[in-house]
Order: sequence, then structure tokens, then C-alpha cells
Amino acid sequence: MSFLRVLFLGLLAFVLLVLALANRQVVSLRLLPETFGDYVGLGALSLPLFAVIFLSIGIGLLIGFTWEWLREHKHRAEASRQRAERERLERRLEKARGGSEEDEVLALVETRA
Repeated sequence: MSFLRVLFLGLLAFVLLVLALANRQVVSLRLLPETFGDYVGLGALSLPLFAVIFLSIGIGLLIGFTWEWLREHKHRAEASRQRAERERLERRLEKARGGSEEDEVLALVETRA
């Protein structure tokens, strides 16, 4: 690992640790409105604020990565199609080259005979 990468990861770890220590108070997190949540049976979760922040960042990253993966599907499909076409053409070219070499050998044998 390069020095800058280690330095960056160290600073990131330090910032996240300071953020976690500064936001240790417990908060109540509801996934649904209070009346509907009580009706369904989903009450409030009590979590430290830093856990809510880190979970929010993680969920946001997951949504972003999934969105990009779905958005770029057409590009991956086209690349796969082109790769298959290239492999097919390479096989045809090898077959054509293989046949022409045999023809050249046969032509040489026939001219000497």
C-alpha cells in the first residue's frame, strides 16, 4: 500500500471514531408512522445516533451501487455480445487459416509430384 493510501485510511478511521464518540446518545428510530407501526407491530428501535448515521451511509451506498449496476446493464450486455461475436470470428479465422495452410502444403506436394 502506498503511504498516501495508508494516511487517507488512517484519517478516515480517525474521523469516523470521533464521529462515533461524539454521537453516542441513544435515539428512537421508527420505520413507519407511530399509529401504523403500532398496528403492524413494528415499534421503535433504540440505537445510538452514530449507528443510525453509519447505517444511513451504508444503505445510501448500497442503493447507489445497485442503481449504477442496473443502469449499466445495457453496456455489460453489449460488451458480452461483442465478446461472443469476437470469439466466434476468431474461431472462424483460425479455421480458415488452418485450412489454407493445409491447402498450401497440398499444393507444394502436388507440384513436386
